[in-house]
Amino acid sequence: MLDETLVVWAGEFGRTPFAQGSNGRDHNPFGFSVWLAGGGIKGGTIHGATDEFGYHAVEKPCTVYDLWATVLHQLGVRHRDLTYRHGGRDVRLTDVHGRVIRDILG
Repeated sequence: MLDETLVVWAGEFGRTPFAQGSNGRDHNPFGFSVWLAGGGIKGGTIHGATDEFGYHAVEKPCTVYDLWATVLHQLGVRHRDLTYRHGGRDVRLTDVHGRVIRDILG
């Protein structure tokens, strides 16, 4: 079933590996983890890494736009064609930044 099903396990945002105060970890816009399985993703692949503090992406950094460009690609949708006009501006899920992360494709 995983040949035809793409599983995406992701949080709302990255989390810092430390806390400021006692109310849990802070948001981390500089590094995040996502787990993908099936749907043409290369099994056992690790793409990128953060620094020794788990704070900044330092190896093969990707954006959320890259993630969604890759997911859409695997679903057979050309992310650059998924554009609509809103408020006089062309808008798409991957904005103008998204690129398919080809290193993780099987």
